[in-house]
Amino acid sequence: MNSAADTPIADAAAATPLGFASTSISGGRTSRHRRRMPLGEQLVEAELLTRDELEDALKLQASKGQKLGEILLELGVITEDQMLPFIHRQLGIPSVKLREGVIDPAVVRVLPREVAERLTALAMFKVRGVVSVALPEPENLEHLDELERVTGLKVRPVFAFASNIQRMIARAYEEDFAVDTVTADMDESAVELQNESVDVDLSSVESMVDGSPVINLVNYLILQSLRKGASDIHIEPTRKHTIVRFRVDGQLIEVLRPRRDIHAAIVSRIKVMGKMDIAEHRVPQDGRCQVAVEGKEVDLRISTLPTVLGEKVVLRVLDRRRVTFNLDKLGMPRESLGKVKKLLARPHGLMLVTGPTGSGKTTTLYSALELLKSVHRNIITVEDPVEYQLELINQVQAEKSRQLTFASALRAILRQDPDIIMVGEIRDGETAQVAVQAALTGHLVLSTLHTNDAPGAVTRLLDMGLEPFKISAAVIGVIAQRLVRTICPKCRASYYPPADFLETIHYKGDKRRSFARGEGCRDCYDTGFQGRLGIYEVLVVEPELREMITSNANVEELRRWFRANGGSTLLDEGLRMAEQEMTSLDEVMRIAFAE
Repeated sequence: MNSAADTPIADAAAATPLGFASTSISGGRTSRHRRRMPLGEQLVEAELLTRDELEDALKLQASKGQKLGEILLELGVITEDQMLPFIHRQLGIPSVKLREGVIDPAVVRVLPREVAERLTALAMFKVRGVVSVALPEPENLEHLDELERVTGLKVRPVFAFASNIQRMIARAYEEDFAVDTVTADMDESAVELQNESVDVDLSSVESMVDGSPVINLVNYLILQSLRKGASDIHIEPTRKHTIVRFRVDGQLIEVLRPRRDIHAAIVSRIKVMGKMDIAEHRVPQDGRCQVAVEGKEVDLRISTLPTVLGEKVVLRVLDRRRVTFNLDKLGMPRESLGKVKKLLARPHGLMLVTGPTGSGKTTTLYSALELLKSVHRNIITVEDPVEYQLELINQVQAEKSRQLTFASALRAILRQDPDIIMVGEIRDGETAQVAVQAALTGHLVLSTLHTNDAPGAVTRLLDMGLEPFKISAAVIGVIAQRLVRTICPKCRASYYPPADFLETIHYKGDKRRSFARGEGCRDCYDTGFQGRLGIYEVLVVEPELREMITSNANVEELRRWFRANGGSTLLDEGLRMAEQEMTSLDEVMRIAFAE
């Protein structure tokens, strides 16, 4: 029996990535080059595709008349990102996956929408009179000639999949990213600054660009960040533009490119809001303000940083409406949740939450405090900064400028007759010593550490200079956590990952089952994800483990004990979520596999 590559179908359809003659393009002219290995064969050779999967795709192509690349994507046996490098080598021209960040909104409309939709073409950006255009058939000379005639520019073709181009056409032509357009319908009262200082002279800032447009632009950014669920707004200068990006679900997404000449006015307006020094451009500054957006109060934490091109500004958006401090709603499995609640019910001891910055540690601690708070308990926290204000909780802001460090604040708190203490972060040996001493003298202490997993917290405390017997006596439990992005419900699709990939990530379940991933759509900024949930690794310090810590067991021994006693690791929890099609295997790999 002949292989798929030897069949007429394979010869005709797989000779090039998408079924057209293989040529190279240079200066708008084409020339034949030597025949290369068909795309399907390359993918099989690279072990991204099995022989059976290729044969199935070729049969489907023969019946449907579609291009091979598009069929492989429809079947879900390979991703665009995996296929693009092979197409690039096959054609000898750039191949891209279109996202908002790689498209200049000012260039899109050099191509009328009717032409863009008819030719499935999207103008991406222009450099020195040459416009780069994404096309599914970049070697179609008739299309290239028409594009040059319509735009009046020299066209540089770039390959992208038709489905990707069609999605981006719908998005790019519906939204106008020009500053004048996005602010035209904005009312200055849409975002109201609360408790604005009366001694700030706004007129000098507003006069920089006739006032209202800049105020409206800043208001627009705040309003859109809330509507899109962004945690941060980044405003940074480049040589030609100001780039505005939102951090959504942990990833930065470009949303706007205002003119470079109004960057200073934007920064000054934000500084006024944060009661910062608008005349100081050479040193970093921090500020804070509260705004009312659509009748709701929102806190903004502001940071400026001088760069060689101007000041970069980051606004942390603290929207209390979007945050639920409830342990039952964090996505913790029932068994892990039960363990955590038992730890919190103890009268004294040190409970730690570990993970990198942005992994949701503060949310977990605040949720624990919400569960514990009562008129019968004195709960005090020391934080840097205090992100959200909680009822019935005494919150202290640590500030080096006032010599109020975590350690010094903690000593003062111990003189305030506390029942429960929360320390925002154990950063040094001094803070660790005081926190452990507080836990050993009848207080329940909650805090955070930066470690990769739960057993690693013990090693981190040892590195800070704590004696093993104190750690074993004080620490009652550790929660390690990460935030994984959840699949966008609008573009969720099932697929069958290769068995060798599942072997690589140590998946123990049925390797013939399907998993889910997001294809990317407007609702999720073409990322395939929308929202995040936590994955948790809960370590309860049992008597046997206390003995191991006291005897100075190393971290690998602690990990083996954890797994041998039924502990579920971050990778285990991530794979469980992937099985439930809540997240993708790639996201689990990104977040938990290296741990």
